[in-house]
Amino acid sequence: MTVANLLAQRVEETLRPVIGTVLAAVSVDVESKRIGKTPETLERCDLESIADNLVSALRLVVGQDMADAAARKVRELT
Repeated sequence: MTVANLLAQRVEETLRPVIGTVLAAVSVDVESKRIGKTPETLERCDLESIADNLVSALRLVVGQDMADAAARKVRELT
């Protein structure tokens, strides 16, 4: 998936080391849709909602600590 939005790309890059390239791309797409947007339309103000949703989604895959760490990194993106 090629993402036109730099912010969406940065979210994906943040998630790659935690869940891999494919799941990172899918997560950006799914979490964008969950808040009523597309990856191309994400804005800085959306990061808090995406991070909150990611904790729930990632907890099952990588555990609570890694999910919290990934969400924290997403919140810190600018």
